[in-house]
Amino acid sequence: MRRFLFALLLCLPILAAADATVPTKDVDGAHDLPFLKRYEGSYIVNYEQKSFDQFVLPLSVLKKVPDHSDRMNNYVMEPDKKLVAEGRYTRLLYVVPAGRSPLEVVRNYVDEIRAAGGTALYSCKNEACGGDLEGNDHGGGTQGLLEKLYPHERVKAANFTNGNCASTMSISEQRYVAMKLPTADGDVTLAVLVYTVGNDLYCKALNDYTVAMVVAIEPKAREQKMVTVSAAEMARSLTNTGRIALYGLYFDTNKTDIKPESTPALEQIASLLKADPALKVYIVGHTDNVGTQGANLDLSKRRANAVVAALVSQYGVKGGQMEAAGIGMLSPLASNDGEDGRAKNRRVELVKK
Repeated sequence: MRRFLFALLLCLPILAAADATVPTKDVDGAHDLPFLKRYEGSYIVNYEQKSFDQFVLPLSVLKKVPDHSDRMNNYVMEPDKKLVAEGRYTRLLYVVPAGRSPLEVVRNYVDEIRAAGGTALYSCKNEACGGDLEGNDHGGGTQGLLEKLYPHERVKAANFTNGNCASTMSISEQRYVAMKLPTADGDVTLAVLVYTVGNDLYCKALNDYTVAMVVAIEPKAREQKMVTVSAAEMARSLTNTGRIALYGLYFDTNKTDIKPESTPALEQIASLLKADPALKVYIVGHTDNVGTQGANLDLSKRRANAVVAALVSQYGVKGGQMEAAGIGMLSPLASNDGEDGRAKNRRVELVKK
């Protein structure tokens, strides 16, 4: 009955923007990850990147969640074990040259990642991964691995184009591996799903081709775009990451006097510390690279001392909860080559003791 109801929906008229074709170049704006090459002869047909996002990697077989269906009337599937990663999100879908199997392609990726020091967290193949072997827009059945890694609501490519067909066609074989890859900036979390697609309609040009989907989460802190960060947000960040960067504390150039417009930020810091008397933090001053290292170290420490003093004298925070420190220019969050980067580096951080 579930499949019959969904089949009725497929009878509604649809207009194809353009049929799929065997790709001969990458889609506009797409490029490989800097730390992971593509399989030789492949072309990128679908690409998405976000500066900060969350991604959930299954690390065990998908299992049916009782009495839960998704918006496509599929039974919802979830793994017992999973990894939740946050950072810079990149997803690439490559169409691999004809005649290449998912096994051959995935082993090439695994070899490449391991050669760079990476390690496998989990792997599976075909039905052993759990769920249906289907694209990410089927209905009336059971969610599959592709739908968990790339939900249909994220598909932005027009119907029946290569970028759409590469994830919506039926699957005849799949191989999946989740891995960690060390880089100079920290560990990258990687999901590689390689599968063979099939279709006899608008997407048939890709019939029997293999698609390699690579999803990467690179370590990157979320930018604090709200100038006044709430006490609750500070508490969450201190719990989750042990630190938070604040940009709502203002000083004149080369001065340590706190400007009046810093009041909202000071109030939220005070609220955080007074609500949890056991919480102890470092108040850490940071600067850009304008000036000498010695001058910036001194300035950042004096500014941190000024924040501590203001919180004690004006807001009644216990001095024992805070310790001032200055790092100067030694821990930038961005390049100092431009003003935007220098602005990100001029900050005060709370660091949990």
